[in-house]
Amino acid sequence: MYSSAIQPCLPSLIILRFSMAAAAVIGVVLVALLSVFYVNWRLDRSSGCHFPAIYNFGDSNSDTGSVSAVLRQVPFPNGQNFGKPSGRHSDGRLIIDFIAENLGLPYLNAYLDSIGTSFRHGANFAATGSTIQPPHLRMFEEVCYPLSLNIQLLQFAQFKARTTQLYPQVQNSDIKNTLPRPEDFSKALYTMDTGQNDLHDGFTSMTVEQVQKSIPNTINRFSQAIEQLYQQGAKIFWIHNTGPIGCLPFFVINYPPKPDNVDQTGCIKSYNEVAQEFNRQLKDMVSQLRSKLGDALLTYVDIYSAKYSLISEAEIHGFVDPFGQCCGQNGKFRECGKKAVVNGTEVDGASCTNPSEYISWDGIHYTDAANQWVAGRILNGSLSDPPLPISEACHKPLHLELKY
Repeated sequence: MYSSAIQPCLPSLIILRFSMAAAAVIGVVLVALLSVFYVNWRLDRSSGCHFPAIYNFGDSNSDTGSVSAVLRQVPFPNGQNFGKPSGRHSDGRLIIDFIAENLGLPYLNAYLDSIGTSFRHGANFAATGSTIQPPHLRMFEEVCYPLSLNIQLLQFAQFKARTTQLYPQVQNSDIKNTLPRPEDFSKALYTMDTGQNDLHDGFTSMTVEQVQKSIPNTINRFSQAIEQLYQQGAKIFWIHNTGPIGCLPFFVINYPPKPDNVDQTGCIKSYNEVAQEFNRQLKDMVSQLRSKLGDALLTYVDIYSAKYSLISEAEIHGFVDPFGQCCGQNGKFRECGKKAVVNGTEVDGASCTNPSEYISWDGIHYTDAANQWVAGRILNGSLSDPPLPISEACHKPLHLELKY
């Protein structure tokens, strides 16, 4: 009597077992396919990107000679590690120099430096005093530096157009080897390090609240700049956020904050909060551009965290007082490399004897040693979104490849 009740269930049981077996086989196949995909994905990345060139845009944090070429020489002891003025606001190398070293490329020449210059491996459009906002839209306390980001983009557009036109016509190999190969523009790395001066100018001419309200418009212009470069053929971007401006000795010493506006490190809390808001909106902008510019690869780099970590733990990392500076005296009485009369006595803005122990070179810019420390923290990808080292910035992360 039980057999007649059980028999009708046998076909269903067989089908169920078959379905489970089929599902298991499909699962194994999918795992195998994903494993092959992942192995191939890793193999594609094992040799790095081999960028043929770097094109950099920004301000004095990455200026390697623009302002020296077009306005005035950045005076010695700036560049003392090079044995002469180098166009850099530091005793030695900037982060852009460490980027070039990491990628096996020569240091970038300034686009405006026309004497004996090679642009085969890129060009630097960054200029001291540059901002994201055009000059006519911002206030100046003392001097106007006209080479804002929009001007740098115009320079790049002309540079690319003239290179593309002239390269096929050049017969002399020595001259041709100083020009970029036209096909390299789409393979190059485009680095961006700008925004600090927009905040700097604001803090010296507006209230903190006004500076914060200006951020959306500034970020919008930054976004437009990246889109313009993309339309010019740029595909791979390495974008630094802005650093902890409230920790710069220039501000801490010359604009001393009230006790309730000082953080645990000694930095100006409200200034850093504005910088963090700038960075939050910048990161959102980069995320939106990833969706908008489908084949572009944009890496957001949290340089703020690297610099703040260095400043807040200066002694641990072998540096002295993070609010001291090696060259000049906080910009109030004498500037690095310049003479000034203080209490009737002429003094030089000379360098200290131990710059490698200082984070700040001149109250605003970093020393070679500090730049090297920061570069070591950002170029490995640990502070990047997506978390890829700069040598792999030409690759799309696995989760994005699967998504798209």
